[in-house]
Amino acid sequence: MKLFEGKTVLVTGSTRGIGNAVALAFAREGAKVVLTGTSAVKAAEAAQAVSSATGAEVLGIELKVDSAADCSSAVEKTLKAFGSVDILVNNAGITRDNLLIRMKEEDYDAVLNTNLKGAFLMAKAVARPMMKQRSGRIINITSVVGQTGQAGQANYSASKAGLIGLTKSLARELAPRGILVNAVAPGFVRTAMTDALSEDVKKEISGMIPLGGPCEPEAIADAVIFLSGPGSSYITGQVLAVNGGMYM
Repeated sequence: MKLFEGKTVLVTGSTRGIGNAVALAFAREGAKVVLTGTSAVKAAEAAQAVSSATGAEVLGIELKVDSAADCSSAVEKTLKAFGSVDILVNNAGITRDNLLIRMKEEDYDAVLNTNLKGAFLMAKAVARPMMKQRSGRIINITSVVGQTGQAGQANYSASKAGLIGLTKSLARELAPRGILVNAVAPGFVRTAMTDALSEDVKKEISGMIPLGGPCEPEAIADAVIFLSGPGSSYITGQVLAVNGGMYM
């Protein structure tokens, strides 16, 4: 029997990068997987690709996580299609980098609304069905810069630091109902976003990492799988750093 056979997983921001790697990892372990993206076409394409690669039951949903109505609708569609929502992975996120004195208020708000408020809205939407079944896992994807801060990323760092506080608060609140809430804090991950960095910047960042360079998205997926599986049944309110030693 596969690790997540009979379980349903909803992964936000899963059309590419870390989210897509997470969705694939769950599908390979037998889960029914709901992938979301801001484009219905891209969500459907990503779902089809995961299904073709794994044979899993999948569903692609258009979702704007800063919309409470969208979040509620995504959970309702998940329940209608698969009957339960056992694991939520809050991965959806955006960046709008700039130095403080140049950062527009709307760019600050957009990042906080997507990265932090979006996770709150999704957690709220899944809380009731998880409480009813008296079990569930919520995994929030934060970031090393939520722990260290980063020049030019006041909005992104604030949103990711906020996710850590949200994780710990929800862990305390939902534990009596059998719901575990944890976070994964990636460091330098090889994605389309980081591939666009100059070679000099990549070299500089890699020089700060004891293990010597970026990891693949699958390394983050492995951490999410662990925190969602039976081996983590007594772990809640924790932040699992996957950063190669970049921050200790």
